[in-house]
Amino acid sequence: MLVSLVLVTVALASAHHSGEDFEGSKVFRVSVEDENHMNLMHELASTSHIDFWKPDSVTQIKPHSTVDFHVKAEDIVTVEDFLEQNELYYEVLISNLRSAMEAQFDSHGRATGHSYTKYNNWETIEAWTQQVATENPGLISRSVIGTTFEGRSMYLLKVGKASSNKPAIFIDCGFHAREWISPAFCQWFVREAVRTYGQETQMTELLDKLDFYILPVFNIDGYIYTWTSSRMWRKTRSTQAGASCRGVDPNRNFNAGWCENGASTDPCSDTYCGPSPESEKETKALTNFIQKNLSSIKAYLTIHSYSQLLLYPYSYSYKLPSNNAELNALAKAAVKELASLYGTKYEYGPGATTIYLAAGGSDDWAYDQGIKYSFTFELRDTGRYGFLLPESQIRATCEETMLAVKHIASYILGHLY
Repeated sequence: MLVSLVLVTVALASAHHSGEDFEGSKVFRVSVEDENHMNLMHELASTSHIDFWKPDSVTQIKPHSTVDFHVKAEDIVTVEDFLEQNELYYEVLISNLRSAMEAQFDSHGRATGHSYTKYNNWETIEAWTQQVATENPGLISRSVIGTTFEGRSMYLLKVGKASSNKPAIFIDCGFHAREWISPAFCQWFVREAVRTYGQETQMTELLDKLDFYILPVFNIDGYIYTWTSSRMWRKTRSTQAGASCRGVDPNRNFNAGWCENGASTDPCSDTYCGPSPESEKETKALTNFIQKNLSSIKAYLTIHSYSQLLLYPYSYSYKLPSNNAELNALAKAAVKELASLYGTKYEYGPGATTIYLAAGGSDDWAYDQGIKYSFTFELRDTGRYGFLLPESQIRATCEETMLAVKHIASYILGHLY
């Protein structure tokens, strides 16, 4: 018995500590004021190994902004010396990344099995998709829309009162592997649908009149890798002929201004756009499903972190969508709803002007397919924890995000096209 207890303890510990240990790694925030500072950041990125958190890469740095990046322990002295010598103002957001990784798991008592208020690994989420569909046959059905590079099934949950020819809203989570709060939200949405249907009038009306397609984890291979090998992994896990580095940034892989701006042709880059648009099996599965159901899908919502933003097209260029005024008003109202619960402030606007140019994103692609309401959420926080948002914030983050999502869904119900 003692042996099995020890094994369970070790298994739990190893579930929390993915392969790379990040002991002594730091996350810096640097203030970039002008062109000179931008050039210095490019110089730093070319001489040291830097993992950009916000923005996604050195090419997306703009004047009058801050840059968050993670540096491994062995490079810290070099980086700090460089910043000080060049009089770049910086602060340390996270002084030891490993400690922050451990502190994520702060929802006391690790329940075995699935929990909506902790981060669940893929095996647990996969079992949950089956269970939640089995237990709620009148409200949820599960299907497979494709397989990942490593051969895993991509499960989709259709949530709504069963009836034919209903308009639908598509919501995906877990594009970027390290953004763990994202899949937590998709699970929470399903929880709320099941829990409040027939109890709460707004949710009941939404589920009676709309279907919600929920893809709990888009980048399953990458998500698993963040649990087993490297917590800070972002991309897919595909291999490219002739390239030593693995993975493609799935949110640069869609056929929407593909690889023009804010994306890289270098397979080792975190914003690598892939060898061609839709090169990733995951991307292809998503685009096939949406194109097949285009007549019914009226909105597309993709959930990321972090930054507290609600973005709409375009990100691949500075052009504005034809219904810009409507999207802007809807985003403004949605972030107001979101803030009403805990006072969490979100910024909103078109992707390119609000943050930076980024080509090949799923939101722009969906919009260009004719889906008039296309939004990207960047959930909590604004950098204190970054990708390592503690489990103790899952509930509040999901509750406030639900308000915004339900507001958008109710608006769409009143503006069907």
